[in-house]
Amino acid sequence: MGERSAETPELCRRFHHASELIGRRWTGAIIFVLLASRCRFATLRAAIPDITDRMLSERLQELEDEGIVERTVVPETPVRVEYALTKKGRALGDAIEAITEWAHKWVEPETVSPKPAVQTRRRRRA
Repeated sequence: MGERSAETPELCRRFHHASELIGRRWTGAIIFVLLASRCRFATLRAAIPDITDRMLSERLQELEDEGIVERTVVPETPVRVEYALTKKGRALGDAIEAITEWAHKWVEPETVSPKPAVQTRRRRRA
């Protein structure tokens, strides 16, 4: 028992790391937007529906730590911070384009859920 069959596929560790990184919620959207141009934080937030400031900050930090995104502080008054893809990040362009083409071919428009309406809670009166 304990022997591997010659037919058992192995998961490539590099592929697994890359797919886990890029496949995290919001990460693909951030890369998609930054492929178009460098952006300020507020521009990214406005371009990606439903992302929170906290999640955008976390994802940008992860991508910066991986060398995919670079953060540039422009010394103006007020200080401006811009985010852009590094060479490593721009190298994802073909993969993102392939996913986009696949989505346009295979993902039905009705399966793409619109932004949910914000529901407010009403306080009950005692």
